[in-house]
Amino acid sequence: MDVVTFGEMMAVFNPDRIGPINSIYTFHKSVGGAEGNVAIGLSRLGNKAGFFSRVGNDPFGKNIISLLRAEGVDTSRLITDEDFPTGLYFKEKRNSNLMNIYYYRNNSAASRMNVDDLDIEYIANAKWLHITGITPLLSENCRELVLKSIEIAKESNVKISFDPNIRTKLMDDKGYAFDIFTQIASASDLIMPGISEGKFLTGEEEPEKIANKLLELGAEKVAIKLGEQGAYFKNTMEEGTVPGIEIREVIDSVGAGDAFAAGVLSGLLDNFTLKEAVIQGNQLGALAVMCEGDIEGLPTKQELEIFKHDKDDVFR
Repeated sequence: MDVVTFGEMMAVFNPDRIGPINSIYTFHKSVGGAEGNVAIGLSRLGNKAGFFSRVGNDPFGKNIISLLRAEGVDTSRLITDEDFPTGLYFKEKRNSNLMNIYYYRNNSAASRMNVDDLDIEYIANAKWLHITGITPLLSENCRELVLKSIEIAKESNVKISFDPNIRTKLMDDKGYAFDIFTQIASASDLIMPGISEGKFLTGEEEPEKIANKLLELGAEKVAIKLGEQGAYFKNTMEEGTVPGIEIREVIDSVGAGDAFAAGVLSGLLDNFTLKEAVIQGNQLGALAVMCEGDIEGLPTKQELEIFKHDKDDVFR
């Protein structure tokens, strides 16, 4: 397995028009969730990705399993929970620039994940373990699961990538979240925060200073997402800024960071330099925001190559 990851995938309800959610009566359903998005992004690029979690024994959980399998993601360690439901969330598009997310994930099946769900060999045989800051905040047992998975990866020389992916609605105690994130970051080989997440982790505001602090924690590579400004990257061999890609129209920004993570990880698996991997991450992020939905814009390898060499078909 190239990458193993785990977390919560949910049913996603997208409004059929812009406006406050209390005046919206029709939605269309899709699937999303940070770690699952990354697994699908990697699989579409030809990498072997495994995803484990818990989903409810309900239509939403069955839909998630079917989708992951159809995308070529290994679900052999995914558990169907008979007692707790699949989580879900609704998107609210107030205007073209403002989106609100309403989560319904308390006591979801995924929040019941625990260390007994871990298959040591499954993680030990991977090249990378990908973790986000979402899963350890779902519950105390999920926090223990994350820390145990890191322990297994370290003992097996599996590289760890970390996307803080801050969800403020899960952060009842910012000090608690900071302690967990710092613990994960200090064990990670690759850290991919956004600028606000980097500030939360380090107290710094400038990309270079954020990267320096994260490298001091023990990371080998840092890639900082700068939104439309591109991304900053640094390791012991290279550093710099990759410019953003001009996009004609942003349709849905949810999932862009997950697309970035998939692009970077896939590039590193293909022996790209860090700069080349970050460029690819930017390209996936750009493609992601031009489609509605968390995963709909993630490209195949062939689609990405067309995009790289023929942007005029996509941008104006």
